[in-house]
Amino acid sequence: MALGPRLDLRQSQSLVMTPQLQQAIKLLALSNLELEAYLAEALEGNPLLDTASADSDGSAGDPGDGPGDEAPATEAASLDADQALLSDTGTANDLDVDLAAESFHHDSASDSVGLSGSDSEGIDFDSFAGEDETLHGHLLAQVGERFGGLEAMIAEQIVALIDEAGYLRADLAELAQRLGVPLALVEAVLAGVQGFDPSGVGGRDLAECIAIQAREADRYDPAMACMIAHLDLVAKGAFPQLKRICGVDDEDLADMIRELRGYDPKPGLKFGGDRTQAVVPDLYIRQTAKGWAVEINSGTLPRLLVNRRYYTELAKGAAAKSKAWLSEQLAGANWLVRALDQRQRTIVKVASEIVKQQEGFFLHGVAHMRPLTLRQVAEAIGMHESTVSRVTSNKYLSCPRGLFELKYFFSSGISDTQGDGAVSAEAVKSRIKAMIEAEDAKAILSDETIAQKLSVEGHDIARRTVVKYREAMGYGSSVQRRRQKALAG
Repeated sequence: MALGPRLDLRQSQSLVMTPQLQQAIKLLALSNLELEAYLAEALEGNPLLDTASADSDGSAGDPGDGPGDEAPATEAASLDADQALLSDTGTANDLDVDLAAESFHHDSASDSVGLSGSDSEGIDFDSFAGEDETLHGHLLAQVGERFGGLEAMIAEQIVALIDEAGYLRADLAELAQRLGVPLALVEAVLAGVQGFDPSGVGGRDLAECIAIQAREADRYDPAMACMIAHLDLVAKGAFPQLKRICGVDDEDLADMIRELRGYDPKPGLKFGGDRTQAVVPDLYIRQTAKGWAVEINSGTLPRLLVNRRYYTELAKGAAAKSKAWLSEQLAGANWLVRALDQRQRTIVKVASEIVKQQEGFFLHGVAHMRPLTLRQVAEAIGMHESTVSRVTSNKYLSCPRGLFELKYFFSSGISDTQGDGAVSAEAVKSRIKAMIEAEDAKAILSDETIAQKLSVEGHDIARRTVVKYREAMGYGSSVQRRRQKALAG
C-alpha cells in the first residue's frame, strides 16, 4: 500500500472543561479561610464586584441590585441592551444572587432564632490576648543582664542555636572557629547560658539537661549523677542493676526516681513559638425539633454583590473596546456570585447526607459511628465521588460534640462476628483507647488480649489490626506501657 497525503473527515467526542468550570471546581475544594483570600483578590481585580455591609438587607440603596431592586428609569434602556452580553443561561437577575437573602446568612449557630437571647455576639476576649513570649526572646533578654561585650555576642550566637525544646544542637569547636574566639571562652559562656531560666536550657543532650536541673535543685550527689549517666537503664526499668551501679537501696532508689520525674526533659516548650491559630469551622450542625440543621459559616466571607449602577455609569459613552471589557468583567462578576451560591448549596447537600448517615455519632458518640465511604454519599445525593472528595477536603464542622474534619466521618468497616460489617474503624479505635487507658499497672493488656476482648464484644478483628490502630493513636506496646506505669509509681 503506497503512502501519500490525504484528507479524512472524522467525528469524535471529548470532554472539555471550560476555564469557568475549572475555577468552580477549585472554589469547591477551598476552605472558608482560603476562599476569603481568593475573594479579596477577586474584589481587587474586578471593579464591578462589591460587598454588602453586615446590616445590609439588599435594599435599593445598596450598590448591588438584588432580584427585588429596580434600576432607575434613565438606566433601563442601557441596562437591557447589555443584558444579552451576560447570559449564557437564564437572565441576568437569575445570575445576580444576593446571598443575604438566602438561608446561609448565619455567622454561627447561635445566630439562629431561639438559640441565644442576645441580639449580638459576645466580646471575643481571646482577640485581645498578646503574643506568647518565645524561648529565644526570653533568653536574649537574660543575655543583656548577664553578659557584656564579646561574651554577650557569643551568648547571642549560642541562644540562636538552641532549638524550641531548649537543647543546644551545635558543635562548640566549630562555633569557636567560626567566631574566631578560644574554645574555653565559648564553654565558659555556655556554662553561664545554662544557668538561665528555664532550668535545664542549653543542655546538649537529655543527661546534661537533667544534670543542670539537679544541680540547681542541689540534688546532684554522686548517686544521682550515676543514675543520670545511665538513663537508658531507667527507661528499661532495670532497677536491680541501677541499685548496684549507684550503690543505693530500694528506698533511696525510689526517692531518686521520684526526684527524676520532677525534672523537665524539654524545658524550652514552656514558651510558645508562633501563636496557635484556631480552626474556623466551615459548617455548623445543630439539632432542631424538625431534625438536624446544617448551616454554612458565612462569618468569614464577604457578601458579594454586582454593582450594576457603576457598570452603567462606566458604559455611558465608552469606546467599543472599553465596553467589551466592562461586559467581560460584569459576566465574570455574575459568574462568581453564582458559583459561590452553588458551592454553598453543594457543601450543605453533602454535609446533610453525612449527618444523615452518621446520626448515631451525633446522638450517642463515636461508639455508634458507621462505616462510610465517599461513594456511598455520592450515590445518595446523585453526585460524582470526586465532587464529594473536594467538598470534604480541608473543611470542618462544629457540632455539640466538638469540632471535626469532614473526612473524619469516612472510615472503613470492621466485620462483627456475624459478618455484617456494621462497625466503623473509628468506633473500634475508641474502644481500644478506652481499654488501654483503663488497664491496671499490674495487668497490662497485650495486643492479643485486646483482640480477644473485642471479639467477645462482637468485633472480628485481628491482632495485627489492633497493633496498627494502637500505634496510630500513639500508644506503645504492652512492654513499653508496663515500664511507663512502673516509673509513674
